[in-house]
Amino acid sequence: MDTNSLFSLEGKTALVTGGSRGIGLMIAKGFIAQGAKVYISSRKAEVCDEVAAELGDNCHSLPADISTVDGCRALAEAMTAKEPKLDILVNNAGAAWGQDFEAFPEKGWDKVMDLNVKSLFFLTQALFPALKAAATAARPGKVINIASIDGLRLNPWETYSYQASKAAVINLTKRLSARLITDHINVTAIAPGAFASEMNKAARDYGDAIAPGIPSGRIGADEDMAAAAIYLAARSGDYVVGETVAVDGGVVNAALPEAWEPA
Repeated sequence: MDTNSLFSLEGKTALVTGGSRGIGLMIAKGFIAQGAKVYISSRKAEVCDEVAAELGDNCHSLPADISTVDGCRALAEAMTAKEPKLDILVNNAGAAWGQDFEAFPEKGWDKVMDLNVKSLFFLTQALFPALKAAATAARPGKVINIASIDGLRLNPWETYSYQASKAAVINLTKRLSARLITDHINVTAIAPGAFASEMNKAARDYGDAIAPGIPSGRIGADEDMAAAAIYLAARSGDYVVGETVAVDGGVVNAALPEAWEPA
């Protein structure tokens, strides 16, 4: 067994949506460190270009707004014009919306569900030919969806569409995996917990305060997220299909409920 190559991404090409910041950037950096050629995409072209330049020659900017089906197809067309074969797709771009139940607006529902679920599906569909072209039985292609532990358990905030969307991503991952495995493409998901990002301002701004509520005693580090994504993307994850990996310091599976005390 050649364990040295288990986590290598040498010769692989990846696309990471929302790759210019937060969890997407953590994953992009990890892939590049393991030898992959990485394309990052985000809505803000200038930021995307700047980040790609900072990450070096193995990172390329591919700005796009994938909040619509047309936008997904445009990104897929731009991607395949550069790389007709795609080994790894990371569906990371996402949005959140928090508001009181009584006032929660339709736009807060549609924006989140469209980007987090609908666009994930249609971008994967649009890139299917490129993923299929790269995939073999010996070396399957990879689609990694970024879900959230909020799709696995309740959070204290009124983020109705976000929680619904991430639960949908987890179930959609299973359904996509059942279809795409027939073409040697493994679909999996990561459910992040508290990682400092624009999406998770609580972890970003109050990490020390929330750390005691995490069984591991800290928020996630960039390396924690990169390692999970590398594991799924590389040879190490070739036999993992349809699974959602919670990368959360134990919040979902190891946090004990508060002790009940009789009155």
